[in-house]
Amino acid sequence: MECKPAITTVSLGSCKFHSITDKINEAARNGFKAIELFIDDLEALAKDITPIPATLVPSRDSVLSAAHQIRAQCDALEVTILNLQPLRFYEGLVDRKKRNQILDEVLPIWMDALKILDADTILVPSNFLPSDPETGLPQTVGDMAIIVEDLRELAARGAQHDHPIKFAYEALAWGTHVNTWEKSWEIVQAVNRPNCGLALDTFNIAGAIYADHTTQDGRVVQTAEADLSASLSRMASTLDIRRLFIVQIADAERLSQPLGPDHPFHVVGQPSRLSWSRNCRLFLCENDRGGFLPVLDILKVILDLGWTGYLAYEVFSRSLADDDRRTPALHAERGKRSWRRLCEIAESQMNQSGSSSPSGLNLRGMGFLETVVHDVKRGIL
Repeated sequence: MECKPAITTVSLGSCKFHSITDKINEAARNGFKAIELFIDDLEALAKDITPIPATLVPSRDSVLSAAHQIRAQCDALEVTILNLQPLRFYEGLVDRKKRNQILDEVLPIWMDALKILDADTILVPSNFLPSDPETGLPQTVGDMAIIVEDLRELAARGAQHDHPIKFAYEALAWGTHVNTWEKSWEIVQAVNRPNCGLALDTFNIAGAIYADHTTQDGRVVQTAEADLSASLSRMASTLDIRRLFIVQIADAERLSQPLGPDHPFHVVGQPSRLSWSRNCRLFLCENDRGGFLPVLDILKVILDLGWTGYLAYEVFSRSLADDDRRTPALHAERGKRSWRRLCEIAESQMNQSGSSSPSGLNLRGMGFLETVVHDVKRGIL
């Protein structure tokens, strides 16, 4: 199987302004034959089907009805749904009642929706809940045994479902206790279940140890390159590709002003790396927009390990909140241009007969993007 491009629906616009219908149409029109479905988009459609106050959670029936509608649209456009994400704030909760509520009330709906969507994976990001605003006490624990137990219980329930489910654990760069791929890999190995694996994201890998948006040049002073090189060496020598379920790709912009308390992106009480992530991610090869992370180096290691699955763009950005109805189209077109540039880099590498390019990138199995135009009702012209 050749590596193919996919896109996460959140990368095409905010669900507050842009419908999942328009997002899927634009993804397909720009050649993306696979999507990762963001739970916010699914729930937004569910609330359209059965209107409820914005503060309430949609019912099981409305969520499953929305899943049927999304599946029908994707089938008509020949678009594959890869996964549902993110299952937020689950592992390591101090409040075990909340943990059990997710297992008993939320997870069954997600798994039933996945069956309808004909997808098989749920992405679980590392927890970053802050301290309780009322008591000041931690809401999460760093006890590895508890985190492992929580993920193992997810795996057990996914394996028992009549549509077996896999879980991909991702270390967020701002995770409270788990913020590196190494730590997430250690946990996945300890869980030791075949349906529990990793999600790797080029942004989060670089964002945790290479980037420092509070410095003038956006990098960790003095150690950025050495730390990333050592981390990638560990990845190349220790990661079992069979336990890798999801690969997401994104770059980010170097800020002209360090992200401190006086920066417009600063949010009191929010991890600064999260503030940077929500505002500043980019598609790969968007150097003209300020992209500077060594994400191609990270991607090369993942591909050299033997990854031949989808490469999914997950790009959060302040531009997603633009209520312009062209936003999904503009972001899908940026994704298409990014993929074409990646393919050009890969072909250039092959034409050099094994000599290294400046990027050091060798995208094995990546063919040129086939632009596919579907006869769809776009509703934006």
